[in-house]
Amino acid sequence: MTNDERLAIIEKSSQQVSRGIFFSTIIIVASFLPVFLLTGQEGKLFHPLAYTKTFILLIDAVLAVTLAPVLLSFFMKGKFKTEEQNPINRGLERVYAPLINWCLTWRKTTIGINLALLAVSIPLLLSLGTEFMPPLDEGSILFMPIAQPDVSNTEVKRILQVQDKIIAQVPEVKGVLGKAGRASTATDNAPLSMIETIIQLKPRSEWRAGMTKAKLIAELNEKLQIPGVVNGWTQPIINRINMLSTGVRTDVGVKVYGQQLDTIYQVSQKVRAALTGVPGVQDLYVDPITGGKYLQIDLRRDQLARYGLSVDQVNEVVETAIGGAPVATTVEGRRRFSINVRLAEDFRNSVAALGRIPIQTTAYGPVPLSAVATLRFTGGPPMINSENAQLRGAVLFNVRDRDLGGTVKEAMQRVQSLQGKLPAGYYLEWSGQYENLISSQRTLLFILPIVLLVIFGCLYFAFHSVREALLSLVTIPFALIGGAYMVYFYGVHLSVAVAVGFIALFGLAVETGVIMVIYLNDAMQQLVAAKGNSSETITKQDLRDAVFHGAAKRLRPKLMTVSVALFGLVPVLWASGTGSDVMLPIVLPMIGGVFTSSTHILLVTPLIFLMTKEYELRKFGKLDVLAVKH
Repeated sequence: MTNDERLAIIEKSSQQVSRGIFFSTIIIVASFLPVFLLTGQEGKLFHPLAYTKTFILLIDAVLAVTLAPVLLSFFMKGKFKTEEQNPINRGLERVYAPLINWCLTWRKTTIGINLALLAVSIPLLLSLGTEFMPPLDEGSILFMPIAQPDVSNTEVKRILQVQDKIIAQVPEVKGVLGKAGRASTATDNAPLSMIETIIQLKPRSEWRAGMTKAKLIAELNEKLQIPGVVNGWTQPIINRINMLSTGVRTDVGVKVYGQQLDTIYQVSQKVRAALTGVPGVQDLYVDPITGGKYLQIDLRRDQLARYGLSVDQVNEVVETAIGGAPVATTVEGRRRFSINVRLAEDFRNSVAALGRIPIQTTAYGPVPLSAVATLRFTGGPPMINSENAQLRGAVLFNVRDRDLGGTVKEAMQRVQSLQGKLPAGYYLEWSGQYENLISSQRTLLFILPIVLLVIFGCLYFAFHSVREALLSLVTIPFALIGGAYMVYFYGVHLSVAVAVGFIALFGLAVETGVIMVIYLNDAMQQLVAAKGNSSETITKQDLRDAVFHGAAKRLRPKLMTVSVALFGLVPVLWASGTGSDVMLPIVLPMIGGVFTSSTHILLVTPLIFLMTKEYELRKFGKLDVLAVKH
């Protein structure tokens, strides 16, 4: 073979497949573009993935039709073997040929089996649980117990020390740091009764055999049961995200809006009672909006007049003694600190001690505070929360051992009976991760039809035929079969990550279908060139032989397309470490879907193509053969 002949063959082969490869790559890119429509947390998480994949595949599409043929002309030299001489090809064809012949013979059975598998996968998908995002293992635990609103500094300090000591004794714990109260800033509105304890964990290799994070939390929760304290378990990062985005510090919160704090608290207790016992609901408690303790000092004006004191004089003494008064400022470098002075804790830790605070008078010398005022403790709200110009309470809970969507759905049914019994002007609102779940579901329901329309448009421009575009597009439903089975048997819930995996799967499934259609059309061209394009010269057996040749004799490039996708994705199934629990839901539908879609393309697509060509030959007397080159 001369060099010119070799280059001519490379050019002809490149023209045959380059259009399909180019549009297949563009289809994968276009099918992933709607991911950019995701917003909020899911958008921030998946936009980098979408950008990376888009730019890589755009460059790949250009190189496939420009650089690849040039490289072939440099490296494809010497003596080549035919496909029949390749032992791998012979072995694959020996397995594939009987299967494709059986499918072409038993047509109704083949189509019936595929439709039955598709029909089974639909209820399988509908039975899966739903969640917003798969839980990302941050490598640490945030323990958030809630004590009574009127807990004292001494008691909350004791609880914190006892809990930290118990937690530190667990073998999997590397370190523990607890905090109660809040800093002197408006950005941290945690009350004294809310403790935050960050638990750092050792590497998994140092854990006890069979220990998991869920079992570890269950063990810690059992050891940390303290009367009057409600335990809560989450992770540091997701906790902050929940608090910033939804205003609740747990997975789900039922916000109670109204005008009176006492009534809001009563309604919240009814909601809590309704949610008690719902499977999956954990760490259930009512955000305390009553039960706080306040020191109330009522001045007796007749005694003030007797001692010649004014209200301002007494208030100034009380403010200085109890709250503290600034007396000076210290300068340390560029920082300034206020120096406050107040009575020591021993002189202000009881009503009797506070009553003995001396107040200097002009004529009678120092007199105790109790002589001119009545001191007592009264109840009140520990913290007042408002939202949308209304007072708000909340019933908070986390979801464990069950999917978020199913848990909230059952919880809603329990709470629904209360809706008609709420006082006038009071209403409930579901928030937390469930709020994000509903928002993402609405976005995905808008995105998925756009993905299908974009893929169909690219297929039409690739083939200039609605029929051929639909023939390639029909692989998408059958790709759902493997994706649904993989997600189901791995016990993964439907989430935004799974949806992104299915979106990526659609492009991969169509890519293999485009390659098959190209080779089947090439076989039709060879048939027409050999026997003419007429029903008088082409028989059904000729059509079947041509379809068999287009499917079986070009098996290697189709299997290579599938194998590259599978070999690149399968290692994720055994991945471990931070981030692997988010990647797994993306990869599962892609692996299962590529496997079943490729099986459908290799066995069913040739059958549908053959039936289409037989119909054309019977009705029009000739075949509609599409060009498979530029």
